[in-house]
Amino acid sequence: MDFNHVTRPLSDSEAKTEAERIIAEAMRPERQFPTSFRDESKIPAYGDTPPVHQDDKRIVPAWAAGIAVASIGVGAGITGVGCGAWLVLQGLASVTLYGVLMVTLPFAGVAMVATAIGGAINKARTSVSKTYYEGPVVQNTQINNTSNQRGMFSRTRNDVR
Repeated sequence: MDFNHVTRPLSDSEAKTEAERIIAEAMRPERQFPTSFRDESKIPAYGDTPPVHQDDKRIVPAWAAGIAVASIGVGAGITGVGCGAWLVLQGLASVTLYGVLMVTLPFAGVAMVATAIGGAINKARTSVSKTYYEGPVVQNTQINNTSNQRGMFSRTRNDVR
């Protein structure tokens, strides 16, 4: 449509007339638009057939989507581990007191935790029992000494019972 002839705003009556003209032009019976198309041409009896468009309606299974998400998570985790290793190696590259402490600090932390757990288990295992003896107590001690001396070498065996 050519709108170059409009240089000023239309009045209400002119706008109404223009709108009626546009609607009448759009609704003319000789102007029809196809809504569907059917190809009536004959398909060959043998040989290649013409290509037919087929819509792609693939659906991704849930397990495949889960594996994709898990692989993204693993990749991000490995990236974090790599960054951590890079930081540790950067610390080791500069051999200073801080670098040495950076290496030994995890081992010291693990040793401290292991000592605390061992102490807690030891305290839990010790029994609190008191034994009361009644009556006289007799202690017999028997000592057997056996000495063998031959030249430069000597051997002494003490058996205490």
